[in-house]
Amino acid sequence: MNTIRLLIILIVFTGSSIAQAQVFRKLVKKAEKAVERTVEKRVEDETEKKTDKALDSVFDKKKDKRKNRKHKNKKSSDDNLPDVLPTDQESKSLEVKRAPDFEPGNVSIFDDRFAKENPGDFPANWDTNGSGELVIIDGVKWLRLGGNSTYVPILDKAPPEDYTIEFDLLVTGLDKKTSSSSRINILLEDTERFSKPKSFAMVELSPSQFIESQGVVEKNENRKRIFRNKIGKDYRDAINGQSHISIAVNKSRMRVWMNDNKLIDIPRLVPEGNMTFKLQTLSLRDEFGKDEVYIANFKMAKAGEDNRSKLLTEGKLSTNAIQFESGSDKIVPSSFAIIREIASVLEENPEVNIAIIGHTDSDGDDSSNLTLSQKRAASVKNAMHFQYGIAEKRMQTEGKGENSPVAKNTSEEGKAQNRRVEFIKL
Repeated sequence: MNTIRLLIILIVFTGSSIAQAQVFRKLVKKAEKAVERTVEKRVEDETEKKTDKALDSVFDKKKDKRKNRKHKNKKSSDDNLPDVLPTDQESKSLEVKRAPDFEPGNVSIFDDRFAKENPGDFPANWDTNGSGELVIIDGVKWLRLGGNSTYVPILDKAPPEDYTIEFDLLVTGLDKKTSSSSRINILLEDTERFSKPKSFAMVELSPSQFIESQGVVEKNENRKRIFRNKIGKDYRDAINGQSHISIAVNKSRMRVWMNDNKLIDIPRLVPEGNMTFKLQTLSLRDEFGKDEVYIANFKMAKAGEDNRSKLLTEGKLSTNAIQFESGSDKIVPSSFAIIREIASVLEENPEVNIAIIGHTDSDGDDSSNLTLSQKRAASVKNAMHFQYGIAEKRMQTEGKGENSPVAKNTSEEGKAQNRRVEFIKL
């Protein structure tokens, strides 16, 4: 419309000649066409705007849906988070550091696998106020414990301040009728045999299956209870069948593991004075095939030596803590703690090379023992290399069989000392 007004003004100033009229008519036609184009352009613009608006509406809905889904998923995952987090928590992952695994002692105090005992007998190196007998299960000798009895390993002298105990535990015939008052007690008492103690530490393990395991820890001093508390862990599946019990005593501190899971770690559980280790069973069903409890491969060993320092400063470390399956070069899992410790020495001291020497007791013939000791030394080397990354060229192996005993092979304790692995700094 502004174009038309402009043309009219031009005509007024230029006169009304015919030539001017013809020019006017042409200009009018151009103006009409311009108007048509302007109208068409406006229509196109309006149409484009409405189309864009409609499309934007569609895409905005999709964006909103995606946004809602994302928000919903975030909210769902946030439900598992604490209500309040540190400001840098979103960008950092939590690192949980755990204490080292159980490390067995390396100087044997008492080692009994019931090797010379006959099935049906009670083992000579133990005492009890109840009943018990040796049985063979899958080729292994086990001591069956009675329903209400106490069992004491007979030691030549009181154990040191720092020592470890290990044994295999087998519990069969459990069901939901096993009483919640049934107990397998680990005891440290100030009496040697079966008289009532004045002071004791106790770890009760319950084999009951119909309720969460109700095991407790208790400390008494001079017939006064210091504390009694639940263990607070559900170990029903672990105790039902075969498991491995590991115990570490360091003066007043006591730790107990079932398999690789730590059940307790109490810094002042053990009273002062000489404590005798005992096992006790209570309230088990006295029926054939019900609530049967067995132990095997029982060993006690002195602990507390600094293996790392001993190898580096003295140049030699001899240990009974690396155990193998009977007649085999297969390493028992609990042995890997000390293997890892020796591997860390080599890792931190790249200039150190070692010889690994295997030894056996006198059971079996000489040639078989020599071969077995060589294989066991090689197994330790393989573990150091494949599991802990120590270069093979830094380790030599040798087996000496039964030819270099450090104790007499006439007793189980002596044999246990002779079944050893030596690490020698080259």
